[in-house]
Amino acid sequence: MSQPNADEPSRRQKILNLTLASVTAQVGCVTLVIVLAAVFAGIWLDNRFETRPWFTVGLLVVSIPISLAIMFWIVRLAVSKIKPGSGISNKSGKKEETGLGNNA
Repeated sequence: MSQPNADEPSRRQKILNLTLASVTAQVGCVTLVIVLAAVFAGIWLDNRFETRPWFTVGLLVVSIPISLAIMFWIVRLAVSKIKPGSGISNKSGKKEETGLGNNA
């Protein structure tokens, strides 16, 4: 007879890996969108006011802290949604507290 929770650690690791990949993809896409918006807005403003490269460079510099702040916000939101496990009983009958990615 096989144990029903025998593949629980590998399943948890898969969920953790998918969560990390999802957060990484979200952060990358958001950063790309912010930088591209800064570049296109800067080019448009430079053409409109004939101030070549000042608006583009300025908006790119301003987009860096904005991108970092949004990146941290996305990561904190994703981490807050990860709930610790309710515990797994080991062979001695004791409950062990486990969370996602906990290798102890």
